[in-house]
Amino acid sequence: MPLGAVLYESGSRLRHVYFPTTSIVSLLYVMRDGASAEIAIVGNEGLVGIALFMGGETTPSRAVVQSAGQGYRLKGQYIKQEFGRAAVLQQLLLRYTQALLTQMAQTAVCNRHHSVDQQLCRWLLLSLDRLPTNQLTMTQELIANMLGVRREGVTEAAGKLQTAGLIRYSRGHIVVLDRKRLEERACECYRVVKDEFDRLLPEAGAG
Repeated sequence: MPLGAVLYESGSRLRHVYFPTTSIVSLLYVMRDGASAEIAIVGNEGLVGIALFMGGETTPSRAVVQSAGQGYRLKGQYIKQEFGRAAVLQQLLLRYTQALLTQMAQTAVCNRHHSVDQQLCRWLLLSLDRLPTNQLTMTQELIANMLGVRREGVTEAAGKLQTAGLIRYSRGHIVVLDRKRLEERACECYRVVKDEFDRLLPEAGAG
């Protein structure tokens, strides 16, 4: 799953679900003028394409690989068949959907009420929870597109974190140096999302 790969476009009919393992997928809402903002991220704790088993078949969001890595792809008909059997998988998928809705709602609140600094901390922590290392490959321009803010705002926020010794940033490569202090600087939104994922999907070990 290479960086920037589009798994599905807004309004297109979904034919597969994706299970990221070492990659991260960003779900974006795209406006008519091309502007976009991230509404959720999916990593090794979940799957991309919940509209398939929820009965919608399409979704207004766009799915783009945010962090390159590996993943599995499954034909939609198979996930629908298993979901329809009302077995353990159905309960697991419904719990994941509830956790994902919490992340979407908290992202909306965060984008409205919290500073770019806090949003960046939340975004970094949620991404780290879904990666095996403390490093991310992501340009400031892409981060700005994800958060729906101006690039200058991300540059300033990242600069503050670097000066404080929390991260090291160079040419699109971010290394988190002090996760504990990063959590302390983040707004409550990160903890709300993490606690809900931990409650609903304790076996996932992420989110």
